[in-house]
Amino acid sequence: MVLGDLGKRITAAVKKMSSNPVFDEEVLNDMLKEIAMALMAADVNVKLVKTLRDNIKNVVDFEEMAAGLNKQRIIQRSVFEELCKLVDPDTEPYKPVKGKPNVIMFVGLQGSGKTTTCTKMAYYYKRKNWKACLVCADTYRAGAFDQLKQNATKAGIPFYGSYTETDPAAIAADGVEKFKAEKFDVIIVDTSGRHKQEESLFEEMLEVAHAVQPDQTVFVMDASIGQACEVQARAFSDKVDVGAVIVTKLDGHAKGGGALSAVAATGSPVIFIGTGEHIDNLEAFDPKPFVKKLLGMGDIDGLINKVNELGLDDNEELFKKMAHGHFTLRDMYEQFVNIQKLGPFGQLMDMIPGMGGGLLGPEGEQESAKRLKRCTTIMDSMHMSELDCDNPIKLFQKQPSRFERIAKGAGVLPAHVNELLQQHDKFGKLVKKMGGMKNLFNDKPQRGNQQPNPKQMADLTKSMANMMDPSILKQMGGMQGVQNMMSQFTTGGGGAGSMAGMGGLEGMMHAAQGGGAPGGRKKAITNKKKK
Repeated sequence: MVLGDLGKRITAAVKKMSSNPVFDEEVLNDMLKEIAMALMAADVNVKLVKTLRDNIKNVVDFEEMAAGLNKQRIIQRSVFEELCKLVDPDTEPYKPVKGKPNVIMFVGLQGSGKTTTCTKMAYYYKRKNWKACLVCADTYRAGAFDQLKQNATKAGIPFYGSYTETDPAAIAADGVEKFKAEKFDVIIVDTSGRHKQEESLFEEMLEVAHAVQPDQTVFVMDASIGQACEVQARAFSDKVDVGAVIVTKLDGHAKGGGALSAVAATGSPVIFIGTGEHIDNLEAFDPKPFVKKLLGMGDIDGLINKVNELGLDDNEELFKKMAHGHFTLRDMYEQFVNIQKLGPFGQLMDMIPGMGGGLLGPEGEQESAKRLKRCTTIMDSMHMSELDCDNPIKLFQKQPSRFERIAKGAGVLPAHVNELLQQHDKFGKLVKKMGGMKNLFNDKPQRGNQQPNPKQMADLTKSMANMMDPSILKQMGGMQGVQNMMSQFTTGGGGAGSMAGMGGLEGMMHAAQGGGAPGGRKKAITNKKKK
């Protein structure tokens, strides 16, 4: 999780305050002190921290507030709202419109990750089925076009540039004109950067801006400089019309909180944050969901939207099978593929309440990715009859030679094959329980007596909790945490069926696999077709 340490410290302070049997001004001051120290450790400006502290403190009047009011709950809500204000400039950024050319010009200092971020943004829109392309107007840095060309080729994104033309404005104009004629939706123009705010940089930016008339100018800045981002953002805003900001390298620096709050102080909206080196390590930034994930509250609505955008909920055949309690190894294989489509597994975990905050850590995510690859490789080595068998573990136990054959074909141990079958058997039993629950797989909103039986839902929740690794279950807050998550799944996007359709079940299944769910972006795997 980006800024995971900050989130953990703030969450710990709030929990300590909430669990205190006596809530008075002293307890409140202790909590505010810990939150202030956590924010300043993240390089948030002292003035902003003081304002946040005063605003939270003013919410509760211990002398006049009625005794029956839950002061702790009020303080919790205030902490959340004030953290949102800290990173929210309350300014609406430009939103690209599909079906028309949207020209976006990138500006920034050299070394901020501008060229890489251009490719990430183009790839972000490509995954949403937009026609996105890149134009390299950076003629100052040696190898800039080669870098963009290599990144774009790897991501499968059309690009334009020149090895001979030295005028960046001319290159930008030609590239934009070319892609407009080809009906591209998003045209991203990468411009030259400098090591410091040189006047020549601003002059060149103005020339390029005049040549392409961008719909939006995006300033890319490095999170490692912390609150100094404010000075940079204001300097660029004074020269060119900066419509939005992307903050990069948030995964590797403790000063990210200072960078985000400093940008917000300038009134410029942050639209994306860079969370890693890989091409899909770019997250759309929205203050409230960001703070929710920061505090381990998850972002169920965001997860549902992501699934809806990718069309992963459009799987009627699987719904019908699960409604009748059927779940084969082939179905499991397809769900592994769907999880990969959702993006980096760390981001997916952050969206599930209680499972964010860097629960697995980088090593855990790598281990999960290895486990996923191993599972799909094992299933690739199976016969069609084994993939479609209703009770594969029984079939394998009757004919143990299958373990050896598949292990040799996949290059794994027979124990790994058995581990996969055991996990499928556990989840198959869970699916059978779900199949007996009326309306669980109905995607329409549930009303009145259409809701699944409460006792059945409680049994289902208990079964899910029993499948989970104890450390993950503890992180989520035990059974109560699982119940809260189930409640959010079933009410977040059109009834309990959304939980199944959106892959909530997949997340639970994979969380149970050895203390970490298989995840991470791996090379795309195509579904195996029946012969």
